[in-house]
Amino acid sequence: MTREELKQHTIGVLMGGVSAEREISLRTGNAILTALLGCGYKAIGIDADRDLPARLLAEGVEVAFIALHGRGGEDGSVQGLLETMCIPYTGSGILASSLALDKVMTKRILLQHGLPTPRFDVYNVGDDMEAVIERIRTYPVIAKPAREGSTIGVTIAADAEALRQGLTVAAGYDRQVVIEEFIKGRETTVSVLDGVALPIIEVVPKSGFYDFTSKYTAGQTEYLLPAEFEAPVAARMQQIAVDACQTLGCSGAARVDFMVRGDELLCLEVNTIPGMTATSLLPKAAAVTGIDFGELVQRILDGAGLDK
Repeated sequence: MTREELKQHTIGVLMGGVSAEREISLRTGNAILTALLGCGYKAIGIDADRDLPARLLAEGVEVAFIALHGRGGEDGSVQGLLETMCIPYTGSGILASSLALDKVMTKRILLQHGLPTPRFDVYNVGDDMEAVIERIRTYPVIAKPAREGSTIGVTIAADAEALRQGLTVAAGYDRQVVIEEFIKGRETTVSVLDGVALPIIEVVPKSGFYDFTSKYTAGQTEYLLPAEFEAPVAARMQQIAVDACQTLGCSGAARVDFMVRGDELLCLEVNTIPGMTATSLLPKAAAVTGIDFGELVQRILDGAGLDK
């Protein structure tokens, strides 16, 4: 559909939900809703709770703009529901969404396709925790839930005891935990919009770790945009980001996070529904290329469809 045709349809902005990232999703969704209304669309906000199918029918939603983060919204679940209800939606499809939210599967697929990612191990609830810890020979490491975002449940462990505690914390959010080597280096992110890499952002948190507070509290992080890399290095990082998205089958907007250690460009994860809050990275990168927030939201909406 053209934009003029889309303006004749009811756009449901799906936000909130029941994941641990509910509050961030509400921020993202309300920013998108405000932008759509300002651009002349018939948009309504929908809190994606357990009554979502009934709400979609009651509100007459004809196109869904997914602004959900975490499980239940970014993992293919809502995408599957919308496919069943024949409601076109933004972003990646069922399989790409499910794969990208699962950090273990993402890493395995990246490695299979020759794309760089930090070394890792996996702990599943029910495994012998001590046996898993015994396999870890080098510290520090990071323990994080396999299917959460926004650094929720993440621990930097300097020794076996800290890792033991970190695994317990992460297991409170997910039955599977990633144990990843800690990379000391520069943290960067590359947003990809419709298969094209946007300028690289370097993230410099005042606390030294880009945690939940650093991500969502204004003034707690410095963003270097565009990041200062030599042209060949920047081009390689952007290409890896595009390749990672294509390998997972992502569509629309996505964001690929990296750690840079010397000449190593290590892909941490792929986010299929990047944040759209006041401190979010995708809007910052788009703005540098002349794409303001309203245009960015419309470009994402342009890609709404089914059977991705």
